[in-house]
Amino acid sequence: MSMQLYLPIAEVSVNAFLLLGMGGLVGVLSGMFGVGGGFLITPLLFFLGIPPAVAVATGANLVVASSVSGVLAQVRRRGVDFRMGGVMLAGGILGSAAGVAVFAWLTRLGQIDLFVQLSYVLFLGAVGLLMFQESLRAILAARKVGASPVKRARVQTWVHRMPFRMKFRASGLYISVLPPAMIGAAVGFLSAIMGVGGGFIMVPAMIYLLGMQTKVVIGTSLFQIIFVTAFTTVAHAVTSQTLDIMLALLLILGGVVGAQIGSRLGVRLRAEQLRILLALLVLAVAAKIALDLLLTPSELYSVAFGGAMP
Repeated sequence: MSMQLYLPIAEVSVNAFLLLGMGGLVGVLSGMFGVGGGFLITPLLFFLGIPPAVAVATGANLVVASSVSGVLAQVRRRGVDFRMGGVMLAGGILGSAAGVAVFAWLTRLGQIDLFVQLSYVLFLGAVGLLMFQESLRAILAARKVGASPVKRARVQTWVHRMPFRMKFRASGLYISVLPPAMIGAAVGFLSAIMGVGGGFIMVPAMIYLLGMQTKVVIGTSLFQIIFVTAFTTVAHAVTSQTLDIMLALLLILGGVVGAQIGSRLGVRLRAEQLRILLALLVLAVAAKIALDLLLTPSELYSVAFGGAMP
């Protein structure tokens, strides 16, 4: 049974059930890994033929919904450090505002589609490789020691020596507010340019740079993602008019249900197993976008669309 929908902003027809399924898949990932899922939904929308500028703005919208659903599940098990989330959020809003300005400028130049796709290949490739390498090492180390997982030693790094310290009780930390704010700003910028929540960068940064306890990382990451991506979505709708409401609604319906399922699945898997799965997924998406950029498109004339010829 085919249910084709015409999307006015994206100017393409797509299958409604396919969109619901994609939203559901991203929701499951959001609940399991603490990522908003934008790094996956935006490229999936590219593959459906939706213009990258529309995919970024609409992908950010789904990230808001699946993150809200995931946070509610985490709050119930006390997995959110609200104070840490607030510091990261302050940085995130500033980063997002800068990103939206760059996005609007590139749109005017007609270079936004290529820039977004190249950003995906570079970021997802680099982050995926680092995560894969680290989680493989953790799994091998756990096997050597026996069944007991490796405990992270409280190492004093440059992050712990910076000024403006603050106590983060839920995370069990007493550190400077500058590193979390900087991580938040970087993620906010990426959120605006790539339509991602940035959880795939934020989660590893919170664990390895800040030394946060894994049990509060996912919930705190999702809490910050909600507000940054909500801000990004509104900013894109106002500056570039690239938000497709119909597309967003279908994705959100699937995403909210998926996030609840994902948060239940996440409890059953070990942290290293979760990270290696996420790393493989990130690498697969990067490889697919890279292939799409390198292969000759079937319709050559469509390449020049949107780009002003000199």
